[in-house]
Amino acid sequence: MSYATPPGWYPDTGAPGLERWWDGTAWTAHTRPPAAEGSAPHQPPAPAQPGAGEFGPPSLPLPHQRGPHDGAGGGNRTKILAVTLSGVLVLGAAVTGAILLGRDDGGTPVAPATTTSTSAPVTTPTAPATTSDEPGPDENPAVLVDQLNGVTVPVPRGWEKPKTSSSDVPTIRTVQSYDCPGGSSFCYHGTVTTHTARSAETDPKALAEADIVTAADLAYEEDSLGRRNHGGITAHKVLKAGQLSVAGRAGYLVRWQVTTGKGPGGYVQSVAFPSSVGSGTPVIVRLAFDADVAELPLSLMDTITRGIRPLGDSATNGGVGASISP
Repeated sequence: MSYATPPGWYPDTGAPGLERWWDGTAWTAHTRPPAAEGSAPHQPPAPAQPGAGEFGPPSLPLPHQRGPHDGAGGGNRTKILAVTLSGVLVLGAAVTGAILLGRDDGGTPVAPATTTSTSAPVTTPTAPATTSDEPGPDENPAVLVDQLNGVTVPVPRGWEKPKTSSSDVPTIRTVQSYDCPGGSSFCYHGTVTTHTARSAETDPKALAEADIVTAADLAYEEDSLGRRNHGGITAHKVLKAGQLSVAGRAGYLVRWQVTTGKGPGGYVQSVAFPSSVGSGTPVIVRLAFDADVAELPLSLMDTITRGIRPLGDSATNGGVGASISP
């Protein structure tokens, strides 16, 4: 059963007083005044010109331009088309929703959902629990660790272990700095550094006696950057020299008092002893204290020297420096 409206002239509701030609599938551009009664209602016009479909849909007159046969049959066609268009709109909305819901806030497609597996769940391995919560030597703020030379040095209260220093060797120093007497940089009242002996000499006494000159020059004569922070050394005096046991090894100590061109001068000390690791290459520990500083008595030099331990010694993890105070 067909509901198509046959070709013919029909009143143009968009242009009152005119009739427009319906070609059976679409409105054309041809119009005319209403025909007299009794004239042939279906006389075809000349062929349609381009753009004839502008006045109505290609297959059905617009609602305000329905022909005389758009009664019950035309209404059904309209309902069918409305239902069809509704279905298309619903489908389009569903597809659009699926696309939008399938993306995260950043517009990235979401990974497809996975099905639930009946197999045993996969567990993520965890690191084994440590047997002790105590910090290792490197983490202990009261201990300076020299892994290369295999020794640790106690850190007095009020001192620090800087992450970097101009000497680029294991170092501890007083926290507060001050303007050097020479005015070319800033200085620290107390420093302790550890070194590997570079000469072929292995005798601790010879090493300490040679190193004290270097220790004094770097602390009060001219630093590694060529700065005379204390105006240079004008005189020195030997305060102490002799053998001693350091980190369980026989070593030797030399201590000087130096007078400088500017400032109060200070005290320097070199301690040399064989390392407890490797081939036993000698280790040198240098100490430098400014004079006239109440918090830096010479007894503190002795306390630090006695607190030097071989790496791995049980006392190392016990906070050797925790009990040291000026």
